Amino acid sequence: MEKPPSNPRRTAGALALAAALACPAAAQTLSPQTLQAVRSLAGDAAAALAPAGLRVEVVPGSLDPRLKLAPCARVEPYLPPGVRPWGRARIGLRCRGGAVAWNVYLPVTVQVWGPGVVAVSTLAPGTVLAAEVLAIGQVDWAAEPTPPLTAVEALAGRTLARPLAAGEALRVDDLKPREWFAAGDVVRIVASGDGFAVTARGEALTRGVEGRPARVRTEAGRIVTGVPTAEGRLDVPL
Repeated sequence: MEKPPSNPRRTAGALALAAALACPAAAQTLSPQTLQAVRSLAGDAAAALAPAGLRVEVVPGSLDPRLKLAPCARVEPYLPPGVRPWGRARIGLRCRGGAVAWNVYLPVTVQVWGPGVVAVSTLAPGTVLAAEVLAIGQVDWAAEPTPPLTAVEALAGRTLARPLAAGEALRVDDLKPREWFAAGDVVRIVASGDGFAVTARGEALTRGVEGRPARVRTEAGRIVTGVPTAEGRLDVPL
């Protein structure tokens, strides 16, 4: 049976990987210059994503210890497509000056430091928040997918959904969603579009829970779906 033609690019990639894994003359440690280039690349990319005034730190990890990289005079770091330099990420490293071309990935931790609300002491789930149990501290904005909250005064009366350790940053996911209205309540409907807004009244058919869609029947009998945004208010984008 005749063999199908090989893919030259795939074959070249396999040979480069084999060389990276098997070359006995390899150096597995990266030079200080390469590590600094990694920090600069990831740091600049993270700074472009971060709010102004935050401080970015990049902590390079270690290469896979199984790798045996062929000697390379110039290692070029790059940001792989689709990789967001935020929290745990990876930076590509490719050899641009060696007898054998190789391409590997280096894990990095990108920390983005700035002010955020933290717990003064350990707080249990169900705790009703007040100013005296919260403070502003320096926290890592990139440690979680959602950013930390930044205004202590806006959190008074909110309820914790999970335990919080002393010094831990408070994020919106740590709070129980507020119920802005109950089924049967009279609700103010605000329908808005590009440059205009229309208001109406209606009766809530479902609970109006923060961050979840709710349904309201207008006085004309039409049922609309929107997002509860305040006490007795439903926003409907048009």
